[in-house]
Amino acid sequence: MDFKDTPEQAAFRAEVRQWLTANARPKQTGAGRPSQAERYDDAKRWYKKVADAGFACLDWPKEYGGAGLSQIHKVIWSQEVANYAEPDGYFVIGIGNCGPAIMHFASEQQKQHLLPRMASAEDVWCQMFSEPSAGSDVAGLRTSAVKQGDKWVVNGQKIWTSGAQHSDYGVILCRTDTEVSKYRGMTMFYIDMHQPGVDVKPIKQMDGDAHFNEVFFNAAEIPDNQRLGEVGGGWGAALLVLMNERLAISGVQPDGFPELLQLVKTLQIDGKPVSDNPSVREHLADWYCQHAGIKASTNRMLTAVAKGGMPGAEAALGKLVGAVMNQDIANYALQLLGESGPVMNPDVAPQQAHFQKTALFSPGIRLAGGTDEVMRNIIAEQVLGMPQEPRADKGMAFKDIPSGNQSA
Repeated sequence: MDFKDTPEQAAFRAEVRQWLTANARPKQTGAGRPSQAERYDDAKRWYKKVADAGFACLDWPKEYGGAGLSQIHKVIWSQEVANYAEPDGYFVIGIGNCGPAIMHFASEQQKQHLLPRMASAEDVWCQMFSEPSAGSDVAGLRTSAVKQGDKWVVNGQKIWTSGAQHSDYGVILCRTDTEVSKYRGMTMFYIDMHQPGVDVKPIKQMDGDAHFNEVFFNAAEIPDNQRLGEVGGGWGAALLVLMNERLAISGVQPDGFPELLQLVKTLQIDGKPVSDNPSVREHLADWYCQHAGIKASTNRMLTAVAKGGMPGAEAALGKLVGAVMNQDIANYALQLLGESGPVMNPDVAPQQAHFQKTALFSPGIRLAGGTDEVMRNIIAEQVLGMPQEPRADKGMAFKDIPSGNQSA
């Protein structure tokens, strides 16, 4: 793992810095928090601007709307754009998860049409795997797709779908065979989210936003040419998406440390800087070690990917540690803020009520992309080399699995 830029990478970083200085908004204090609709419109504007400048999806081929560069160039961009107040990770699920699935499984004509529009956020995508009875156990899903001529008829429900209310297309995993092992009876498709038979219902969260959604399918029709991969090959296709999800979220997964460090530089206790307090300094030291460890682990994974490897379990480690750390830091920051801790008004609360919003949203981050328990299993099996967790339903036909084990 090498943290130094090559001459070519250094030149690219300088080019990115120059463009961002001229085109990106600096981080500011005191500005109010925009509404969810305003943030969405703002993100669409930014992605179009980045795409027009040639910085969209840096590691994608040029013919698909990218720049034909490497993962390292993508990392350099992420490092530099993080210094500005732009929503650069807003559509990470569609571009980071759905994009590789389309690139791998779709026809050349579909790639040429869909991917450039995805890269510029002209079309927004979502990923529909989880269901009420199939969360961590994705293979336990029940949403069915039945072949009728040259189309598939889909019925069922997905839940916790991020950004579905704004999406134009979605990648969906369906049950297409109940007579075989649940891992062999799934098929993946992409679907138009505006077509008849698709009903999106936002889920109101306790932080006031509606990031997640329920999606209902009532006899929604999908042409067979929108199938991604072989019939019954959905589990392998899903693993491809999930491996890319680890890589995609590794660059945007918050751990809360930079914001906490900024906060303690501004607070006082009994007229003295809060950073002089031994307890505060101890917390900062502990969290800095975790923050640095996540960064090093992520860089190791990205270095391996840049050399032709696949996203590994390092992202699971970063997600597990970072999500817990993000929640703990938010709660600790509210204690440091004292009486101003409950103030949710971003116009008067320190750092635009960042920690208040994080305290309310962080429990969802610990579920999204895999619960803590799932992350621990990935780390145990893929990093520590421990045997897989025993499963009573492994290899059984889906129809033979008792309903009580569907979410096991």
